[in-house]
Amino acid sequence: MNHDDYSDDYLRGILTDANTIAIVGASPRPQRPSHRVMQFLQRHGYRAIPVNPFVDGEILGERVYARLADILEKIDMVDIFRRSELAGAAVDDAIAIGARYVWMQLDVWDEAAARRAEAAGIKVVMDRCPAIEIPRLGLGAR
Repeated sequence: MNHDDYSDDYLRGILTDANTIAIVGASPRPQRPSHRVMQFLQRHGYRAIPVNPFVDGEILGERVYARLADILEKIDMVDIFRRSELAGAAVDDAIAIGARYVWMQLDVWDEAAARRAEAAGIKVVMDRCPAIEIPRLGLGAR
């Protein structure tokens, strides 16, 4: 897969198929990008589940989990808000839980992790934001 250029059909396919999205690195602070993206995804009909080992309680009405493995329901997509050098661990966790998609946020890039995910049958997006791609692709609320 060429991660320098994704077709609109590839991105649209992921965003229309995914329903439940785990937000790794979700923040309770409204000024943080992860918080705003989680809120955007909720407003567009996705179930967004926050993952952050340093936050206890809820974010935007959803229980926060310390690890992906702690979530009992099926996760379609893992949206990663971690620095590139930390993204690989989140990708490995996504592989372990059987996610179908891994989405690394803007400026997050890990080719080795992407190859591991793809070898496990997971579609990967790097250096993109679903909150940008959803309106750009003309995808409305679900």
